Order: sequence, then C-alpha cells, then structure tokens
Amino acid sequence: MGVIAKQSIKGALANYLGVLIGAVTTFFVVTDLLTQEEIGLTRVMVDAAMLFAGLAQLGTNASILRFYPRFKDPEHKDHGFFGWTLILPFVGFTLIAVLFFLFKAEIVAYYSQDAPLLVDYVYLLLPLTFFVLYMTVFETNASVLLHIALPKFVREVVIRLLNLAAYLLYGHHVITLDLFVILFCSSYAVATLVNFLYLLSLGRISFRLDWQFVDKGLLREVGVYTLFMTATVLAGNIKLFNSLFLAKEGLKLAGIYTIACYIANVVEIPYRSLGAISSPIISQAVAQGDTAEVNRLGQQVSLHQLLVACMLLFFIWINLSPLFAVIPNGEQYVSGMWVVLFLGVANILNSTLSISTNILNFSKHYAFSLLFISLLTAAAIGFNLLLIPPLGVTGSACATLFAYIVYFAPLLLLLRRRLRVTLFSRKQLWVLLFTLLLFGLNQLWGWLLSPLFARMGTGLAVVLLEALLRTVGFLVVAYVGISRMHISPEVDGILKFKTK
Repeated sequence: MGVIAKQSIKGALANYLGVLIGAVTTFFVVTDLLTQEEIGLTRVMVDAAMLFAGLAQLGTNASILRFYPRFKDPEHKDHGFFGWTLILPFVGFTLIAVLFFLFKAEIVAYYSQDAPLLVDYVYLLLPLTFFVLYMTVFETNASVLLHIALPKFVREVVIRLLNLAAYLLYGHHVITLDLFVILFCSSYAVATLVNFLYLLSLGRISFRLDWQFVDKGLLREVGVYTLFMTATVLAGNIKLFNSLFLAKEGLKLAGIYTIACYIANVVEIPYRSLGAISSPIISQAVAQGDTAEVNRLGQQVSLHQLLVACMLLFFIWINLSPLFAVIPNGEQYVSGMWVVLFLGVANILNSTLSISTNILNFSKHYAFSLLFISLLTAAAIGFNLLLIPPLGVTGSACATLFAYIVYFAPLLLLLRRRLRVTLFSRKQLWVLLFTLLLFGLNQLWGWLLSPLFARMGTGLAVVLLEALLRTVGFLVVAYVGISRMHISPEVDGILKFKTK
C-alpha cells in the first residue's frame, strides 16, 4: 500500500487544491459574473461532452486496467500497449461524430425552445468531446503506471485555473460570449496536451504496435471485453443525464443544479484518487484469483471512503445556509439546498460502492456488467423523466439516488454469491450510526441554540459566528467519536498525526 498511499495523498492534495480554486471560482466569481443561463450552458456542454466521450471510449479505460498487467514489460515499453489504447477511442469518436451529424437536427429541435443558448454553441460539442476523451485515456494510462498525481493536478487544478481566467475576461467584458465559450472548451485541449507530454516523459510508452506479442487469442479477448464494457461508462456518469434533462426545462434550472452539484460533489473527491490508484492493484489481485486480497482491499477502500464522505456531507450540510448567505446572488440558488443533501447521499453511496463495479469488470463474470448498466441507465432516465417535472432540480438529485440503489443492490449480491467478495463490515455500520447521531445533534442545535443567536440579530456577522461555533463544536465531537471507534490503524494514525 506504500505506492497507493503516496500517490493517493498527492492526488488528494491536487483534488483539494482544485476544490479550493473551484470553490472561489464557483461561489464568488461565477455566481457574480455569469447569469444562471450561462452557468447552465457551460455545465450542459461539459456533461454532454463527457457522456459522448465515455461512449466513444468503447470500454478502453476498463480494458487498460484489466489487461495492462499482461502487457507490463518496462524493458520493451509494455509491448506498445499505449499505442493500442489510442485506436479504439478514435474509432469510437468517429462513430459518435457520425451519429451526432445524423441526429443533429433532432438535438437542435429538442433544445431550441427552452435552451436556445445551447443550440448556438452545439458546434463545439464534438471538439470538446475529442479532448475530454483523450484526456481521460491518457489519465488512465498514467494510472496503471502508478503516476496519477500529475494528471489529477491537471484535471482538478489546471483546467479550473484556465476556466477562471475565461470567466474573469468575459465577466469584465474583455471578451465576447462567443470567445468565452471557445476559451472554456479550449481548457480541455490544454489538459489533453499536458497529459500526453507527461506520459512521453515517463519513457514507458510506445506508438509501435507489437504484433508478435499480441496473438489472435489475446486480441480477440481484448476486443470482446473492450466492446462489451462500452456500456459500463454510464455507471459513473448517470449524473450527466440530470443537466441534460434539466436543460430541456430551461438553462436556469441547469444553472441552479450546477452550483448545488458542485457542493455535493466534494463528497466524492477522496475516491477520485483512492479509486484510481487502487484499481490497478485490485485488478492484479482479481487476475491472480486472490479473493482474500480483493476482499481486504475492497473493504479498506469502501470503509475509508464511507467515513470521509459521511463527514464531508455532514459539515457541508451544517454550513449550507451560511454559504448561500455569503455568495453573490445566493438567493437565486438557495432552492438547490435539497439537491445538495440528496445528491450528497447518492455520492456517498456511489463512491463507497464503486469499487464493486471495478471488481466485477476485472473478473470473469464481467458480462453481467451489461445487465447492471442497462438497469442503471433505464432507472436514471426513468426517474429523471418522472421526478423532474414535479420536483425540478430536487427531482434530478432524487433520480440519481434512486438509480444508484437500483443498481448497487443486485450488483453486491452477485459479487457475494459468485466471487465470495463483500465490501461490508461491522465498522461501516458504526460509521453510519455515528453520522446519523451527528445529524440528530445538529437538529438539537437548531432547536436549542439557534434561537439564542437569532436574538443577537439576523445580520451576516451573526450567521457566520453561529456557523463557526457550530462547525468547531461538531469537529470536536467528530474527532472524539471517530477516535473512540478505532475505525482502522490508518485512521487512528491520522488522528494522532502519525503520517508515516
């Protein structure tokens, strides 16, 4: 776990630096300088590009993680493995481009009435998709080489800084809206180029395909698995449907959702690094049939992610009202509070259990993934269509939560029966009970102590004072409670400031 821990820490630092930049940008720049429609536009374009890029991968990312151990050979530059990972995504992108042009008229007609601003920039979707696609492929290649920190820095920090520059230029009327959207999309082109140059610097990649190493049997196995796993990209991206469906009701709703979703997505940040760096290790354990190691790693990742995610959501929730009171035009986005809660719970569920998807995909039972992903996709689309009209942005968050429940319940049952793998432990139950206790204590605070602060006035200073005292008080409670539970040696070491 030394390499995993080292790279995870670096990746987490990049993630949280990105969160800091993103928080300042989102809460104090975007809400001040952009309209709700313009915020919604940027969100929908990125979400659409990510969805298209995920499908265009044709399962490449999953196959990179599964098959790299069989190609791994530093002396021979991994038998041209990198070159193989470039081919299928390009084929997939070509197919997406053809379908896009075939159905462009229908796409334009679908959004023309309620989201005309999106229609104006629909021509940028394919270039944006291309760069998002290969940025992700290069990032996954870095992951299997156990060098994920810099690509994470690029995704979480560099892109946000470039976007911030575009926001400021447009918000202060230095550039037009057309140029702003182009610059916004170009940030992903820069990220793709940086990731590519970083991979070159590692000296492990080659564009030369080693046909002698890849026999027909291996090529057929890789091809079948890769194409079959195309649908699995939807498992991690069903939230992309939310903004696309909300945009049909108007980009304003998509704008409100964007702000709320940014807050809720903080819950998933630790898993972005932990999952990326642990997946190759789990892949190797599955390939070797080491069930004990798969269980150990799976439970360790799941337990730690559950603890961190629950604590993050709790402290976000108790500071949500003060946050909306501070940000510019916060009253326009306060309707997204319940989105934060429901989407936050969905993110806890997804980040805690997502490792189960990887375990299934790496195993010989990966064919079941198609069934589960079909179920997840149908549930996400169905719940969005059912809940958005009556509940608006809150309905989109509930749709995500319900879809994850429908997806993970049978998946975990299959892993237990077919692979003898379970992610659950008694300590996870203690984490959940402790989290519920914290929410209960917070409710008591609201009943007993908030009225005392209200007597001091309703100004911003009083709101921030209560938020500060509440946060500090619950930090102490959380520290004491987690210390007493002894979740794991790693957590105990962190709480005692032992980082070695």
